[in-house]
Amino acid sequence: MKTDFFGTQLQSPVIIGSGPLSYSADGMIRLHQAGAGAVVTKTITRYAADNPYRHMVQCDTNTLINCEKWSDYPMEQWLDTEIPKAVQAGVKCIASVGHTVQDSSLCVEKLEELGCTAIELVSYRDETVLPMLEDTKKRVKIPVIVKLSPNSSDLMGHARRCEEAGANAFTACDSMGPTLKIDIETGHPVLGGADGYGWLSGAMIRLFTLQKICELRKQTRLPIIGLGGVAKWQDAIEMIMAGANYIGICSAVILKGSEFIGKLDKQIDTYLAEHGYHSLEEISGVVQKFLPGKDEKKPYQMGYDLEKCNHCGRCIKVCPYHARTFGPDKTMVIDEKECRKCGLCVSICGGLSV
Repeated sequence: MKTDFFGTQLQSPVIIGSGPLSYSADGMIRLHQAGAGAVVTKTITRYAADNPYRHMVQCDTNTLINCEKWSDYPMEQWLDTEIPKAVQAGVKCIASVGHTVQDSSLCVEKLEELGCTAIELVSYRDETVLPMLEDTKKRVKIPVIVKLSPNSSDLMGHARRCEEAGANAFTACDSMGPTLKIDIETGHPVLGGADGYGWLSGAMIRLFTLQKICELRKQTRLPIIGLGGVAKWQDAIEMIMAGANYIGICSAVILKGSEFIGKLDKQIDTYLAEHGYHSLEEISGVVQKFLPGKDEKKPYQMGYDLEKCNHCGRCIKVCPYHARTFGPDKTMVIDEKECRKCGLCVSICGGLSV
């Protein structure tokens, strides 16, 4: 599905977040050819990063932790080689730039001249990002995105101040942490680095990200790239319904391969067609219509479909109140005096409803 991004047409609403996949022009080109609408570079600064060995590991299904820093290419290489090569190949490049105004002031104008679609500024404190934002807005005409951190103690206030300073869009959010994973055979942290700590990305942070996007959508009308936790097409739809306008992915492509991008595009298109939608805009932020919840104590009757039930017993096993059992005829029996209507059984069984 082609998507508009500040007047630039993207081949897809899927935007690859800044990370290992976009380490160079070659990496960005592969992502573009796989169907990505736009690709965010590794974060560009004056100095190349020196990463510790073993700076990224899988910690659970579809989840990573990392202690990776910014780009290990110096700024000059991005300006002289990587960006020109990627743009020439048709990549819609969003240049991630950090982490101080001294860094951004050296490159944002050149990045615009080279054909970047937008600038994404990365620095999570007012005292650093606001000077970067104000200076960048004076230097370029292309959109300026501010990347937000879910670890902020004042995320919404920070976003509001960035919007007042001229931000055109937000990326929400970055990885969460710090975190620690330990090798139980040796007692060592699994990551390198001085303290062994890392940052969590991928499926495990999705629900946190959805809440941040939902709150952010209440605060702003600016476009949001929802980034953090999409591992399947259903996650992408949730991200849009929470309030995002574009679907950011990174860890899922690392773990599943670049073919995941094309599959995700097709599955999103199928969902929209089956539900009678013509664009993601129609469902962006739809959850807001149901918040705050007005029916949290509305009475309901638990439904049971005998034809769908395979008598696996999971709903009985998970009931904390022992309110469910099977009768002699294999139909479900509910002890209404014990049932608290918590809904756990419904969430794990397609044969139950409310």
